[in-house]
Amino acid sequence: MENSVRLNKFIASNGYSSRRKIDELIEQGRVTVNKNTVVELGFRIDPSKDKVAVDGEYIRTSVKKIYIMLNKPKGVVTTVSDDKHRTTVIDLVKIKDKIFPVGRLDYNTTGLLLLTNDGELANKLMHPKSEIYKTYFVKLSKPLEEKHRLKLTGGIPLEDKKTAPCLIRYPKKNNNYQDLYISIYEGRNRQVRKMFEFYGYFVRELERTEYAGLKLGDLKEGQWKKLDVEQVRRLQQIAENAESGSASLPYVPKTEKKRDYKKYKERDDLALRKKHQSGKSKKLEKFKKDKSVDKTERYSKPGVKPGKKDSKWGFKDKLKTEKESRLGFSKIDKESDRKDGKKKFGKHKERDDDNDNKKSYKKFNTKAGKTDGKKNFKKFDRKDLKSSFKKKFR
Repeated sequence: MENSVRLNKFIASNGYSSRRKIDELIEQGRVTVNKNTVVELGFRIDPSKDKVAVDGEYIRTSVKKIYIMLNKPKGVVTTVSDDKHRTTVIDLVKIKDKIFPVGRLDYNTTGLLLLTNDGELANKLMHPKSEIYKTYFVKLSKPLEEKHRLKLTGGIPLEDKKTAPCLIRYPKKNNNYQDLYISIYEGRNRQVRKMFEFYGYFVRELERTEYAGLKLGDLKEGQWKKLDVEQVRRLQQIAENAESGSASLPYVPKTEKKRDYKKYKERDDLALRKKHQSGKSKKLEKFKKDKSVDKTERYSKPGVKPGKKDSKWGFKDKLKTEKESRLGFSKIDKESDRKDGKKKFGKHKERDDDNDNKKSYKKFNTKAGKTDGKKNFKKFDRKDLKSSFKKKFR
């Protein structure tokens, strides 16, 4: 047959279920071709002539593809129908077209679930070789220890088989090590819960936040929406890349860039000059001017090699000499004074009367009497006081 296709591919492309699920139905004898039961997995049919039915219901060829994202709440079963009459995800999405969930979420697990009637796309997304990551938000019963985190990310023995490497990161806001994000690409039953229970952690909350590049965003629990053209295009591109063996890693937000602290620079900018108008900043400016001088000119002492510091003529000594000069001391610059290694300063010169325009007062002289223009008072005598008192009151 020129236009023949495999039976499972035909049923999946028409929105009944995924290939893996259809293979199980074929093995169970629930699929018929022209009213004849088929149990061969590689059976091929001609879609233009053969009539295919699953559980007695004929498969209708559908052209329109539907892609829906649902925020699954707790207490809802991820299946098309349930024998126990529990609420299913199909009951939440009330549309006439036949759709099925891509993958599954546990009964008490919430979050993102993709529903579609595109069996080919669903098969590419769910195939283990595709390695498409799913990200979950987990709330643990106690903080996760670092040694356990490293072991979980490397893979642990679970049900006689080692788990694939995963990614674990902590949210920026709640850094209590109880809330975390884990990304895996395997799809074992209750895998995330079992991984943490292996080291004695109980999972209180589990929510899928990302799958195959799709994110929940503002979608509330129980709500659903159809994917737009751009989202469908990206979803198909991810599925194609995964099939070719170039699957992309899950989205991990970049951590805050560490500040690059540079070495201390001299404060020579205008803003700091205005801010720091103290004596220290002025001294620093003088020191920078002195530092900008060539090394050969900086060292006035003969015999000192450039590049070696001369502590005698350093910055502190320079400030000291400037301070002493302001106080009126003048430095004696002689070769004989330099030999002893100490600075000598001359005494303060007497100020002339003409230069400072101040009156010069001489010391009072008792012998001179009135020559200096001041009265010469005699010593107080009690006898004179008594005689004068008697004369007055007689």
